Amino acid sequence: MSDPGHIDQRNGRLSQARDWTLVHYATLKRQVERLALAREPSPEGIDLARLDALDTAGAVLLMELVGAGPLAAIDDWAPELPATRRALLRTLGEAMADNQPPVVRPVRPLRDGLARTGQLVEGLWQQQRQLLGFIGQVLVTLAATAWRPARWRLTSMVAQVHQTGLNALPIVALLTFLVGVVVAFLGATVLRDFGATIYTVHLVAFAFLREFGVLLAAILLAGRTASAFTAQLGAMKANEELDAVRTLGLDPVELLVLPRVLAMMLALPILTFVGMLSGILGGALVCLLALDISLTQFLAILQRDIPLDHFLVGLAKAPPFAFLVAVIGCLEGFKVSGSAQSVGEHTTSSVVQSIFVVILLDAVAALFFMEMGW
Repeated sequence: MSDPGHIDQRNGRLSQARDWTLVHYATLKRQVERLALAREPSPEGIDLARLDALDTAGAVLLMELVGAGPLAAIDDWAPELPATRRALLRTLGEAMADNQPPVVRPVRPLRDGLARTGQLVEGLWQQQRQLLGFIGQVLVTLAATAWRPARWRLTSMVAQVHQTGLNALPIVALLTFLVGVVVAFLGATVLRDFGATIYTVHLVAFAFLREFGVLLAAILLAGRTASAFTAQLGAMKANEELDAVRTLGLDPVELLVLPRVLAMMLALPILTFVGMLSGILGGALVCLLALDISLTQFLAILQRDIPLDHFLVGLAKAPPFAFLVAVIGCLEGFKVSGSAQSVGEHTTSSVVQSIFVVILLDAVAALFFMEMGW
């Protein structure tokens, strides 16, 4: 039978001798408790050279004697131990250190608020860096495949155009029609006080040709299609399908991202045009029913007073908006970690980012076109 372990005190150091195993746990436990009441040994005061046998029970007692932190750093203060015992003590120390209760820090509202603000700014900066890098990767892949028709994914792109464009036509037309009705009612209410209700036609035309047509269509695609891109690619990553694509020697950006980006860039101008027509039609209906402006007069005012430049300005915004919305949706899908919670978080993030970027870019474009006189 093995000899029970004990604790000696030599030259001011505590020496763990003999067997520290489960068989002698009760005896060793009493020695550790008695010693803990008398003093709190430091790691430098522990000598493990005479230790013969050690198991998990003995390692727990050593942890109670010296603490979990020193056990995690066992390689530094007890290099004389065999590698297997150091690995046991180190693993136990790390596990126990992770389970220690969190240290309660004093609350400093100003300092903590500044720290959180800094973390948010740093996270936003890293997010934008990732977005810019991904945009560059997409553009490089697009340039590499543009002159190689054999590598075009036409079937996938047509399927994405159907899903993102054709299936979204009813909701875009309905929403822009209702917004056109609201804008016309508001304009008529305000302009009636000045006896200028005829200019409701100009208000509706300017609003939908330059801003609302493309903006509403882009926001709808950001909520409807960008989230779908993120969920699709995120599910593929969670199921390790992206790893399988790379194993086959294929580029996920070329195979999955480019068809979605190009389909979005084709679909959004079409949806923008439909949105312009539907919004103007809603305004024309209000003018016909509430302002006694006939449809013929409405169209005549459009033809006479509304230049083609407004239509071109609104339509020119559609491809950049579509590109950014599609890229953000695909990037967030690639960033999914694999869990269902991560898919939901990145889907929400893609919608929020897409809508924010679309509105911000639209505001910058409106200021630019205004300053240029376009």
